[in-house]
Amino acid sequence: MKYLSVIQHTSAEYLGLMEDHLEGRRIRFNYARPFTETGRPPDINTLGDGLVLLGGGPWGSAGGSSAGGRDVPTLEDEVTLTRAALMMGTPILAIGLGAQILSLAADGGGEAAPLDFSAGYAKRVRDDALNGYLPARFPNVVYMRDRPVPPAYAKILAEDEDGHAAVFQIGDNAFGFTGHPGFKLAMAEDLIMEFEEGPAGDTVKAFADLRTMKTEIEDALVPIMTGLVQMTGWMK
Repeated sequence: MKYLSVIQHTSAEYLGLMEDHLEGRRIRFNYARPFTETGRPPDINTLGDGLVLLGGGPWGSAGGSSAGGRDVPTLEDEVTLTRAALMMGTPILAIGLGAQILSLAADGGGEAAPLDFSAGYAKRVRDDALNGYLPARFPNVVYMRDRPVPPAYAKILAEDEDGHAAVFQIGDNAFGFTGHPGFKLAMAEDLIMEFEEGPAGDTVKAFADLRTMKTEIEDALVPIMTGLVQMTGWMK
């Protein structure tokens, strides 16, 4: 049975709909919560079969954002851990803030941007993305400050409506998603309640868009998870 280490940056954001897909494949996972008083990122020697880096709500990685730079406190430790995982060939799934951390660990960068909550779509730009399983068009639900700038050698698998990287691949088995492919409406509600700072955009529209996407998110997640478990080897 495979085992994944999942780093959670806020109590509100977790694997969401992805949990059922992992459990259905008998892939175990454990949440590390470094934002708690006694929590800290996992050790490189205890990662198991994969590292998952989740989003961070209003936490970012680019420092000095026009919205009032707010780097996640464990940024340096997590970049170091992720770089070690890349060097060891450990499969990585990185979402939102996690995708920024993956980009930094792979010698890419980050771009300062205000805290954004939006429910749009992304478009696949490579037919072989996720072993051919990434849908041509799929929901891209983003709750994130700043954005990743993948290194030049990264494969861009999908772009968002503004032409930014929505899904990218580092090496053979590390993947960054700016949007959460298993996002739930309750996550956004809890993120807004958990922090005093709210997104800069139209949250009413984002909630309305997200409500209409529920079935599309569920449907798109089926091939996305199929491709991910194949590319990461989590079903071998």
